[in-house]
Amino acid sequence: MVITNRPLPKESKRAQGDLTGIQALMAASIMRPLTDGDSMQEFFSDGRPMQEVAAEFIKPNRFLSSLERLELYNRQYWFRLLDAFYEDFPGLMAFLGDAKCEALATAYLTRYPSTSFTLRDLGRKLEKFVLEEPEWVAPDQKLALDMVRIEWAEVVAFDGPSKPALEAQSLVGIDPVHLKLELQPYITLLELDYALDDFLLKLNKKSDKTVESNAVIEIKRKKGRRSRPKKQRTYIAVHRLENIVYYKRLTCDQFVLLKALTKGKTLAEACTQAFELQSGVDAGELSANLTSDFSTWMELGWFCEGA
Repeated sequence: MVITNRPLPKESKRAQGDLTGIQALMAASIMRPLTDGDSMQEFFSDGRPMQEVAAEFIKPNRFLSSLERLELYNRQYWFRLLDAFYEDFPGLMAFLGDAKCEALATAYLTRYPSTSFTLRDLGRKLEKFVLEEPEWVAPDQKLALDMVRIEWAEVVAFDGPSKPALEAQSLVGIDPVHLKLELQPYITLLELDYALDDFLLKLNKKSDKTVESNAVIEIKRKKGRRSRPKKQRTYIAVHRLENIVYYKRLTCDQFVLLKALTKGKTLAEACTQAFELQSGVDAGELSANLTSDFSTWMELGWFCEGA
């Protein structure tokens, strides 16, 4: 797929002979999208034949021309990045289909090329891109955004930073009116319009785990097959435990409470917001539910010491 109207790294019209100029020209060349036949584009961004540009900084050998040698790098760059993209967003591929997902990935990586030393950060700006250019996922922008958010949350949960977990005894005697709790930085709270945890589990090699303890494990990509998640308002915490990533379903009031804490609300303020959603529930039951919830969250190590 040829995309010519996306900004690329600054491209020098002529290599200057210095290392920086050569590096910039080569980077601009290999980061240009491939054609539909997975070949290098015939012309450079300034209109010059790609064969002429390649000859400026790479020599032919006995077997390959300058262009053919450069094309090897161009192909490997895109093959590696696209493969990493598919590994990070298999759910997105599952409902978009191979062709549409490849078009999205190519457009995204052309507009936001990899600038990190690690491929872990490859999808960091994908949500931003889908919001900016929804035509690549039309007519399913909302579904695509939900899928991008949960799959990026998995990346964050897998290797995001952690802080020392709070010990229950450290909270004894503190007035909830003044107590503020911080969630571990690797936890992402999501309010989704689709039951994407269930959907992703069905793509897993093993799907015999409950929603509350389902490990995110290797996902099979099935070429040519498309499926669609069930539309259902869902609240999920994506977290990790003992180096395994999990989804945990939350009720609406649990989500509201935890979300309030992430916004700097005191425990008392967060509980008040959550209780307002349960106006018909007995105060004793509310207290018992809250105690049970916090016991679970503390056991999971979700709360941490502040900066």
